[in-house]
Amino acid sequence: MLGDDVQIISVDDHVIEHPRVWTDRVAAKFKDDAPRIERAEDGNDWWIYEGQKAGNFALNAVAGKPPEDFGMDPRSYDDMLPGCYDISDRIKDMNTEGVHAQLCFPNFGGFAGSTFQKSKDFALANECTRAYNDFILDEWCAFDPGRQIPLAALPYWDVDETVKEMKRTADKGVKSWTFPELPDRIGLPSFHTDHWNPVFEFAQEANIPLSLHFGSGGSPQVSPEGMSTNMTVGITLFALNSASAMTELLLSPVFHNYPTLRMALSEGGIGWMPYVLERSDYVWERHRFYNDVHQSVRPSELFARGHIGGCFISDEAGLEMRHRIGVDHIMFESDYPHSDSQWPHTRKVLTESMVNIPDGEARKMCEDNARIFYDFPRS
Repeated sequence: MLGDDVQIISVDDHVIEHPRVWTDRVAAKFKDDAPRIERAEDGNDWWIYEGQKAGNFALNAVAGKPPEDFGMDPRSYDDMLPGCYDISDRIKDMNTEGVHAQLCFPNFGGFAGSTFQKSKDFALANECTRAYNDFILDEWCAFDPGRQIPLAALPYWDVDETVKEMKRTADKGVKSWTFPELPDRIGLPSFHTDHWNPVFEFAQEANIPLSLHFGSGGSPQVSPEGMSTNMTVGITLFALNSASAMTELLLSPVFHNYPTLRMALSEGGIGWMPYVLERSDYVWERHRFYNDVHQSVRPSELFARGHIGGCFISDEAGLEMRHRIGVDHIMFESDYPHSDSQWPHTRKVLTESMVNIPDGEARKMCEDNARIFYDFPRS
C-alpha cells in the first residue's frame, strides 16, 4: 500500500500557457507573428500564431469538471481552474490532490512542439521554443523548485538548433526534454537512421532523459470518426503510439549505440508492455538473422537495462504485471488538468490502486523511480 509519507511525483502533467508567455519574451521583430491570445465576440479565447487561429483549450483544461460536462470546452481562461495557467494556484491544486511534484508538458506548442514544426518561419519557431523554455525554467519551475521538474521543448525540425537549445537549457537546470515519439510519422527521419545521433549523444553525455509523450508522433491510426465524432476510439488507442515507439526503439540501433540513454513513454500506460516485450523477443529469435537488427541482445534484455520508463495514470493490468515489466521501470502520472486527471482525488484513487502492493514497491512507483529517472532528489 501507499504510505502517508510518500511524496507522490507525477511525471506527466500539463501547463496551459498564460497569454503573455510569448509576448513578454520574443524579440521585437517576432512580436507580430508570435503566439498571442485574442478573445472572439462569442467569448472564446483563441491562440493566434503567424496571423491565424492556431488552437484553443478544449479537453486540455477540464480538471474539476465531471465527465458528463466534458466536451470541446473550456474555450476561455474564465472557464478553467486558475491552476491550469497560474503557478501559485497550481501548487495549491497539487496540495489539494496530494501530489508533491510534477513534470509539465506544453499545451499550445504541442506535447513536443508540433505547433511550431508547422510554422512558415522557422526562425520564429526557434525563437518561440526558446521563449517557452525560458518561461518554464525562469517563471513556472522557479516559483517552487522542489515542486516542479523542469521539462524543456526542442526545435527538433533542425538538429543543430536542437543540440544548441539542449546545451542552453542544460546549463539552466533542465531535467528532461520533450521529444517526438515517432518522428517518421510527422515527416522526419526514423530512429533507425543516424539523423538523431547528435541529439542522443548530448542527452547521454548530459545524463538527461527524453520524454516521449503519446500523440507527439501524430494521432493513432483510427477511422475518421475515431478522431472526430467518436473520439473515444482515438483516446483509447493513443497508447498504441507508445507501444509502437518502444518497439521501434528496442529493435533499432539507438540504445546499442547509446548505452546509458533514457526515454520515458509519457502517458503511454504500462499494461501492454509485457506482451510487446514477449512478442519482440519471439520475433527477434526467429527473424534477426536476415534483418538489420542487433544480433546478440534481446529486446527484453535491452529494456531491462533501464532505457525506457513506463508511465501510468490508471492501469490495473499493468500494476498486476509489474514484475514482468520491472517495478523499477514504472512511474506515476496524474495528467492534471487534462481529461484523464483524477483531480482532486488523485492521492485517494492512487492509494486505493496500491492497497495490495507492498509498501516498498508502491513507494518506488509513486516517488523513488521518478526522482532517480529525472535526477530530482528530495530537498
